[in-house]
Amino acid sequence: MTNKGAKTVIKIIASDLDETLLNTDGTLGEKNIAAIKEAAAAGVYFVPNSGRGYKSFEDNLTALGLAQKEGQYKISFNGAAILENAGDKVIATNGLPFELAQGVFDAGRTFDDVSCHVYLLEKLYIYHQTPTDAAYMKSRQVSFEKLTTPDISFLQDQPIMKVIFETPDVARQHELADYVMARFGEQVDVTFSSGRYIEFNRKGVNKGQALLQLAKLLNVAQKETMAVGDNFNDLPMIEAAGIGAAVANAVPEVAKLADVQTTATNDEGAMAELIHNYVLKD
Repeated sequence: MTNKGAKTVIKIIASDLDETLLNTDGTLGEKNIAAIKEAAAAGVYFVPNSGRGYKSFEDNLTALGLAQKEGQYKISFNGAAILENAGDKVIATNGLPFELAQGVFDAGRTFDDVSCHVYLLEKLYIYHQTPTDAAYMKSRQVSFEKLTTPDISFLQDQPIMKVIFETPDVARQHELADYVMARFGEQVDVTFSSGRYIEFNRKGVNKGQALLQLAKLLNVAQKETMAVGDNFNDLPMIEAAGIGAAVANAVPEVAKLADVQTTATNDEGAMAELIHNYVLKD
């Protein structure tokens, strides 16, 4: 493990899921399960902090013994929703106003080679799904409803968490991001994830803001938090946490800004390595 930060008492671990906590095939490794259960038994909050909708990782929480537990929490949609696990009780939401979501959606869908996602608290709608997006979503067992036309006006009274687009073409990702931000950059923030997604949240809404918001509610100091990730949408929480950690397979830009980096990849139990070195230490 590369160590650029001092050890401290950690009370909250906030973790990205895909390519960080989960194996590349979307499964949860036994090393990580055992370490997280040990940390939770010691009174540490383990908080998934994902760009995904919270219903899509309920199986992971079940494997960790945290599903539907009172006093345990999760963050979804890049910080647009904070929930207590028990009853999926919403603690806070920071979504997009409909007119803004509509504008971002309409701008992004002009790129006819991308998949378009609109996330609500409990539903995901996808228009023009690409084969690469379909394969990735299937591997994560994410449920959604397909839109046959590019009309989201029926969502105007619904809380929209975020709007994202998918293409594995990196140049195309940045072209789309630049196009949308030129029109709505004063109202939204953009991040990239999983080597394929361009994600738009309300300005100032991110995984780091949500982590600090939850920590304040739990009376946990910033220095007592750890955040773990691998990609650009994880940077805000890595920079906000007391210890910001990158897994070995993190993109170089994220690894460079982290306080510590694991020697293990997501497939090798990176979370277990961090817990044993920084949480369940002597």
